Amino acid sequence: MILSMTGFGRAEDVFEGKKICVDIKSLNSKSFDLNIKIPLRYKEKEFEIRKILNDRIIRGKVDCYISVENLEETNDVKINKNLIDSYMNELRTIASDGPDFEYLKMAVRLPDAITSRPDELVEGEWENLAKIVNSSVDKFEEFRKTEGKTLHLELEKNIQNIDKYLSEVIPFEEVRVNSVKERYQKTLKEFENVDETRFYQEMAYFTEKLDISEEKVRLAQHLKYYKEVMDNEDFNGKKLGFISQEIGREINTLGSKANHAEIQKLVVMMKDDLEKIKEQTLNVL
Repeated sequence: MILSMTGFGRAEDVFEGKKICVDIKSLNSKSFDLNIKIPLRYKEKEFEIRKILNDRIIRGKVDCYISVENLEETNDVKINKNLIDSYMNELRTIASDGPDFEYLKMAVRLPDAITSRPDELVEGEWENLAKIVNSSVDKFEEFRKTEGKTLHLELEKNIQNIDKYLSEVIPFEEVRVNSVKERYQKTLKEFENVDETRFYQEMAYFTEKLDISEEKVRLAQHLKYYKEVMDNEDFNGKKLGFISQEIGREINTLGSKANHAEIQKLVVMMKDDLEKIKEQTLNVL
């Protein structure tokens, strides 16, 4: 199944007067790259949260935001009086002629003068938070599946297009070789005392270099393999990327050996669809 690396999920719940909200979103990336913003209250559980996200999201540039809103009025502010007194004493040594009120205004702006009271998780709070995180990932995964279905349809269409263009090359192959032979034979008649044996050897060598049978077979095999991996393997983005590179090599070789205007046009159309495949494959998990 195709899964997109792009995803979004949100879940929230209320626990003992606190509204907890978890937002997860991701973009494509070669590895798992997590940026997490978490309230100080839950810092001690950051490792466990990261493990949940890593195990389930697998790959992508992921942003996770966890917020807590107090729904009940509580006094969580702590004024550090001793620290403020120390700040004021130090300020007096610098400027002894100022009023205490001015020192107080400066002191309360200094680090840790006023802080939130350190919160400790109450019983059951971590279990509730883990449930919300997992619920957010559930919704995130559903988003990935929906996006993946769209990606699957687009990739399948592009693969079918390349396969169709490949089949359209066949009628031009014999025409192309005959054209080369006629050109060589015409050239032969224009010269005297030409070693015909050597001439036909050179012509056979050149015609062999123009042969694209192997490239057609390999390209058809790569297209078939791409579709098999897309339909039957999970977390197949990297593998599909490698196969698309092989498809590109065969198309490029086909173009360099074509020596025919109509085949070159078909090669250009193949390359157009291949670029779309490469771009879309970057977003496959």
